[in-house]
Amino acid sequence: MLFSRRVLKSGQRRYELFHYFHPKSTPLLYRILKVYVRFSLFFFCRQLRINKPDLLKTQGPLLLACNHPNSFLDAIILDVLFQEPLWSLARGDAFRSPRIRDLFRRLKIMPVYRTSEGVENLSENYNTFNACIDLFRNNGQVIIFSEGKCINEWHLRPLKKGTARLAIQAWEQEIPLRVLPVAVNYSSYRRFGKNVFLHFGDMIHREDIDLSQPDGIRNQSFNQQLRTELETGVFEIPTGDRQLQEELLVVPQSLPVQILLALPALAGFLFHFPMYCMIKLATRKLQDSDHYDSIVTGLLLFFYPFYLLALVIFSCYWFGTPGVLALFIIPLCGRAAMQLKPQLDK
Repeated sequence: MLFSRRVLKSGQRRYELFHYFHPKSTPLLYRILKVYVRFSLFFFCRQLRINKPDLLKTQGPLLLACNHPNSFLDAIILDVLFQEPLWSLARGDAFRSPRIRDLFRRLKIMPVYRTSEGVENLSENYNTFNACIDLFRNNGQVIIFSEGKCINEWHLRPLKKGTARLAIQAWEQEIPLRVLPVAVNYSSYRRFGKNVFLHFGDMIHREDIDLSQPDGIRNQSFNQQLRTELETGVFEIPTGDRQLQEELLVVPQSLPVQILLALPALAGFLFHFPMYCMIKLATRKLQDSDHYDSIVTGLLLFFYPFYLLALVIFSCYWFGTPGVLALFIIPLCGRAAMQLKPQLDK
């Protein structure tokens, strides 16, 4: 009887996950944030370069297998760029609070636990993977970070087995899943307004893996193919190699454009300097963390609308109705300042 109750609870937990992440059930909060952040990329990314933009319209079932250089910012950028809703897998220790857990579910984020987060939690990964399989069966799309851990560097680290296991589990159930290798590169991990480079590799299909082989061999075969594809897109830059950083990461502006943007850029710097200082002050203790850049961007995304509204109200107070134009002028000036600022970390 005790065993039956445990099975029932496990089944209920799986149903709960699938209920929140069903492709046909997209929470309103998720849809609103996706539109807002997609629009905000124009003002938050200096340059966005994608080698195969047509793949952003890919239909499921699809598993995006990515490197992981910049915490939750990696998932945010991919999520808002892809046409279809994406479900993300995130570290399980972030799901401890019931309120946070409920928020993450509404944002289409599922937990994956590592040994360092408690061996007793590892069994929960089966529920997450089962939910992913249900999503694939219903043409859903999922992001998984195949390196497992986020580190701010220009380097492809060893791949974990989770991506291979999830893909092979779907193929064993006759699901026509495709795996899309995604390499994400940033020009900076400490500066706001960065160049982002997305490189999509060739799809990995069921036919590319011999499923009749033992688990270890087919997992190794899958990871080798995935690594080969990611290596074509992940920048390999040794620590301190400034020359190679400039060659691969810097996107220069022509002199006429620099002259044209000079005055708006100065205005943009002055308009946004107070908020920049407040964010830097609030995050000063996190500067050595690999999550620093994502946290700063997340705070800016959340607080900037309120900051901009305050500036618009102040502008209307001084200039009357024409002051409403500040709603458009101030962000555009900020965009100009971002185009002329240094692109690399110090």
